[in-house]
Amino acid sequence: MKKLAIAAAAAAAVTAGVAHAYTMGTFSNGFVVPNVIHDGGNTSTAVGVISTEATAVYWTFFDQNSNHITDGCFTMTANDYEPFVWLNHSGVGLANKRGYLVFAAGVSASCTGTPNIRPATAQTLAGHAFEYDLRAKDVAYVPVIDGPLGITSGADLTTLGPNSLTTVAGAAPVGHTLYMRYYIDGAAGGDDTRIVVWSTGDQSGSHTVNIYDDKQNRKSVNFDLKFSELDWFDPETIAGRPAGFKDGFIVWNTGSASPKLSGSVFSYSVVSVPAFGAVQTILNPHR
Repeated sequence: MKKLAIAAAAAAAVTAGVAHAYTMGTFSNGFVVPNVIHDGGNTSTAVGVISTEATAVYWTFFDQNSNHITDGCFTMTANDYEPFVWLNHSGVGLANKRGYLVFAAGVSASCTGTPNIRPATAQTLAGHAFEYDLRAKDVAYVPVIDGPLGITSGADLTTLGPNSLTTVAGAAPVGHTLYMRYYIDGAAGGDDTRIVVWSTGDQSGSHTVNIYDDKQNRKSVNFDLKFSELDWFDPETIAGRPAGFKDGFIVWNTGSASPKLSGSVFSYSVVSVPAFGAVQTILNPHR
C-alpha cells in the first residue's frame, strides 16, 4: 500500500505540473538545463537539442553561484538533432562539479558570426535532458526550462556572466509559492529525496517555510540554500522536522524569501526508493 501511495502521489504531482505555468517542450530562442553534473565516467547529463532552422547554438556552463565556467558553440541546420553529453564537452577539472547549462540560438548560423541571441519571438530551439548512471543502470529525467531567455540586451553569448540571464519564461516568476515534494525514511541509503531549486536571482540564505506530511499536519521549519542560483538539498537534514514527516511537501513563498531573489525560479524533486529500483523526478508545482 505504501508503494502504491507514493506512486499515486508522484503521478498526481506530475499531472498537476501540466496545468501550471512551467512550460516545456516548446521552441524558443533557447532553454536552460537547471541541474548538470558528471563524475568523470559512470554518471553524466545528456541533452538532446532540436532545431527548426539553421543556427549557431551557444552553450554556457555556470556553477551553482552562476559563475561562468566554460562555454562552446556548435552549428545546426534546419530540422536537425544534436546529442550533447556533458561528460564529452566539459573539459578537464569539472568532475563532480554541479552547475547548469544555458543553450541559446545565435542570430548567425555560424559560430564565427555575431554572438548575440535571437529575439524572444524566435522558435528555433527545443531540448530534453536526463542524467544517466551506468553503474546503477538507471536514468533520471531532468526537466528542461523553455525560453524565451531573458538575456541582457547586446550580451555576447561567448562571455555570459552571473547577471546576464535575468529571466526564463518557462520558470515561475519570483513571488510565487512553491510546493516541494519529499519522500524519505530518515535512514541513510533508504528512501531519499533531493530537492532542486534553481533561479536567476540570489536565493542563498535560510528560509522559513511550512512543512506538511501526508495527513495534513504542519510545522514551521527553516531550510538553507547555500548557493546563489542552484541548490540540491536533502530534506532529511532540515532541523526541527518531526520524525514522522516522511511523505509530504514543503511550502515556500518565494516572495518573502529575500530581497536579493529576483527574476525566475524553478524546482523539482528527485526521489530514490530502493523498493522501486529506480530514480523518479517530480515537478514541484507553484502558484
